[in-house]
Amino acid sequence: MKCDLVVVGGGPGGSMAAKAAAAAGLNVVMLEKRQEIGDPVRCAEGVSKRSLHKMVQPEPEWISSEVKGARLYAPDGNSIVMSEDKSGGEVGYVLERKVFDRGLAMLAAQAGARVMVKTRALGLIKKDGAVCGVSAMRIGEPIQIEAPLVIGADGVESKVGRWAGIDTTLKLDDIESCAQFLVQDASIDDDYTEFFLGNSIAPSGYAWSFPKGRKLANIGLGIQGSRSKPGEAVRLLRQLMKSRFPNGRVVEMVVGGDPCSGPINSAIADGVMLVGDAARQTDPLTGGGILNAMKAGAIAGEVAAKAISAGDFTRKGLQEYEARWKEDIGKTLARSFQLKEFFVKLTDKDINQLIGSLAKEDITKMDLGGMLRVLFRLNPKLLWSLKSLII
Repeated sequence: MKCDLVVVGGGPGGSMAAKAAAAAGLNVVMLEKRQEIGDPVRCAEGVSKRSLHKMVQPEPEWISSEVKGARLYAPDGNSIVMSEDKSGGEVGYVLERKVFDRGLAMLAAQAGARVMVKTRALGLIKKDGAVCGVSAMRIGEPIQIEAPLVIGADGVESKVGRWAGIDTTLKLDDIESCAQFLVQDASIDDDYTEFFLGNSIAPSGYAWSFPKGRKLANIGLGIQGSRSKPGEAVRLLRQLMKSRFPNGRVVEMVVGGDPCSGPINSAIADGVMLVGDAARQTDPLTGGGILNAMKAGAIAGEVAAKAISAGDFTRKGLQEYEARWKEDIGKTLARSFQLKEFFVKLTDKDINQLIGSLAKEDITKMDLGGMLRVLFRLNPKLLWSLKSLII
């Protein structure tokens, strides 16, 4: 099989890359190792409404619910509320990821991309040191797909990056070990996403409840890898369920890792570009990655079309991708990483102090930056090391 571009991974980043490249006239093949795109869901499924609409027009069936805002709980039980449009990139819509991911893959197919499910990439094919395709296993049969360019959208475990010689290693401090239940419970607040902070709940991480409507929610948590051990995330999640949702009925369960390292130094190599979790483009502070993957995927697809047109698949020829994604999301990711590095070291007493200090403040119309500035004004000694980021 021959084509212009192989995209490895059928998630939001891969589909957006395949869609953009196919729309520009490239012959694109997108590989997905699972037999069904979008399953299993290893995601809390939250995205900003405004940001999503800038990239695609979502179909009604892609959306499980809309929320009014986010509620943050301190370890002592005190809470603050932020409105939906000020709560960040993971609050607004709660998606139905199985349908959403499939919908994006269909958009790629409609643009002309060939989607091949149950097809696992096994390695890059190289000739005289240059990438010239991907070897894969499709429904038990080996195949080779010849192409001068490959986009790796193969998630946190990305093999494409390693095959291309890109350093994608993660320190234990830079990955969150996560567990999530899909829960039915009459006590679930269908109008608000909830975040639970505290080292007794999720050491150097946080727990969440993302409502999907009809008293159904994704309830999960992530803990810093260096503070985890086998089975710890699931144990802590069961503990959270007993204290917060004692009558909850678990109908699904997923576990996995989420990078919180900040972006890798370079997401390109000769003949290869990485997008999404594979490029560590996940927000290090929140763990959200859907929108960033979609943005980077669209840029990678556009750059792929230019590279094919110019006949230049070298690292230098792909430099535009590096420059554009770093300009678009790189600065925000770097800032979030610095904030994450600070907040994971806070004690429960520190967190209680910060959230408690906002009790008399009207933060409903503040975004994260505005809230941090208020927190700094009220807690200058505790937050002094963040002064350059906040002011």
